[in-house]
Amino acid sequence: MLKDITIGQYIPGNSPIHRLDPRTKIIAVIIYMTALFVINNQVGYYTILLFSLAIILLSKVPIHYFFKGLKPLIIIIILTVGLHIFMTPGTVVGTLGPLTITKEGIRQGVFMGTRLILLITVTSVLTLTTTPIALTDGIEKLLNPFKRIGVPAHELAMMMTIALRFIPTLIEETDKIMKAQMARGADFESGNLLQRAKALIPLLVPLFLSAFRRADDLAMAMEARCYRGGENRTRLKELKYSSLDAVAIVVISLLLAFAIYSRIAL
Repeated sequence: MLKDITIGQYIPGNSPIHRLDPRTKIIAVIIYMTALFVINNQVGYYTILLFSLAIILLSKVPIHYFFKGLKPLIIIIILTVGLHIFMTPGTVVGTLGPLTITKEGIRQGVFMGTRLILLITVTSVLTLTTTPIALTDGIEKLLNPFKRIGVPAHELAMMMTIALRFIPTLIEETDKIMKAQMARGADFESGNLLQRAKALIPLLVPLFLSAFRRADDLAMAMEARCYRGGENRTRLKELKYSSLDAVAIVVISLLLAFAIYSRIAL
């Protein structure tokens, strides 16, 4: 299960999505999320589904990475769909013990499940096709206008990117510690909820120690390289918008416009 988490991973490539400016991808993800929550009918969902499939194909990221990203959240998706199926009032089409299944509930459950799957899948394209350094630069550039009101743009971007980058590392460390503890007789699977929680103590203590050690090593490495924050720092590669970025912004803006139109008119 731990190896199925793809958050923070980067897949090298030269696809059109890889070549986009990180600022364009961040803005596009925000607009996509807005469009996804605006849409509330079948035509809109079919359109955004086709758009999402096109983005996935253009990214040229192996499909199994997206399925791996969905596996850890499958319980949340099933729970969300089930709650809408059984809790939404409307025309009753069947019963399951004391629970009633409604036509409107099935429709709403399918919509919400699809929304969650698309949200997880397409937003993961951002980290799968963007290096941590490029992501840091993109976030910092977008936050630069807020420096005038005291927002530490560079520090915030650095913290978010380091946290995102270390997710795969911590997952790998957790897997190693679990295997080592299981070899010593630890049992993380059996027992009730309280027993499982107690069994996690031998896992959490070395994991926290490892995380603090890695953080200290990172701080020392940054100091050894004379890191002094974002002021007066230069970059090896400056971010530049291209015609491809302009096309991407126009396309994602049209998607949002269609989402608003479909909600109002359809």
